[in-house]
Amino acid sequence: MIRLLFGTSFFLILFSGCVNERGISARYYNDCREYYDLQGYYHKECDENMIEYKEVKEALKTKEPVEERNVW
Repeated sequence: MIRLLFGTSFFLILFSGCVNERGISARYYNDCREYYDLQGYYHKECDENMIEYKEVKEALKTKEPVEERNVW
């Protein structure tokens, strides 16, 4: 019984993040700072998430083997 309680508590604490549009973070709304610099370029700086969806997609991609070709 104690194992089940401990395991459930650990699971809930581990997955207590908020899902937002960029990933899983500690807050539901990201504090993004958006601005234009003096040259007119748009910048958007956001807080880091615990898990970024872009990083997960890159990690799950299968890499194709590189074929070695003979020159002769």
